[in-house]
Amino acid sequence: MAVKPTKNVEFKEVTYKQERWERLRRLRVKARSIMSALEAFHLPSVVHGSVARGDVSSYSDVDVFIPELQNSFLVEMALQKANITVNSRFMVMATPTYAMKAHIEIDEHTMVSFPLMEMRKVEREFYRFGGEANLNQINANVRVAGVDKRLMFIEPTLNGHIESNVVGREEFVAGVLGISVDTVLNRVRTLLKRDLTGRTGVFVKRELLPDETFELALKKLSDANPAVRRRMKK
Repeated sequence: MAVKPTKNVEFKEVTYKQERWERLRRLRVKARSIMSALEAFHLPSVVHGSVARGDVSSYSDVDVFIPELQNSFLVEMALQKANITVNSRFMVMATPTYAMKAHIEIDEHTMVSFPLMEMRKVEREFYRFGGEANLNQINANVRVAGVDKRLMFIEPTLNGHIESNVVGREEFVAGVLGISVDTVLNRVRTLLKRDLTGRTGVFVKRELLPDETFELALKKLSDANPAVRRRMKK
């Protein structure tokens, strides 16, 4: 279900019911198992979005992200050793200026991703904008602040969270999250534009063959696509 940005100024406190706390617990158990498997192979990761913030719903996914460039063989080996079954593998490049990323789908609502190219600062801060938690924070049951798709700033409280509008408060939100104002302004523009024009497609999305590695698939794609090749050189 599409979630639209909230344009009116809002500030309210939300108290979670037991059902929401239980859903958060289940999703974090799943995230912890994947992140622990990666950590065993010295692959630090974060979970980002509502599972990190705590404001989960029936639409929440478990999105685990490995921030640093990695050998895809190690990532897949880590999952295999933990008996985590992979459903599909594909590469995604949102725009010609964004880094290509590897996506490993565990199931319909669970994904592991990592960059196949060096990311720009704004790309890395995208995850902090939405809220990200590392394995230590998940183990300590810590919830973090971040912005949801409605452009509401979610700040965890003991009983739930406080939410407030980001638009017009970009500098404040950037300061709390420890990211640049440019990143916040970029995400605000993107989500408001998406609200007006609808969700747009991605520049590249390619599923891997069973015997392909991400590195081999990326080389084939860069050989055939000048825009991908240019981004790799950057």
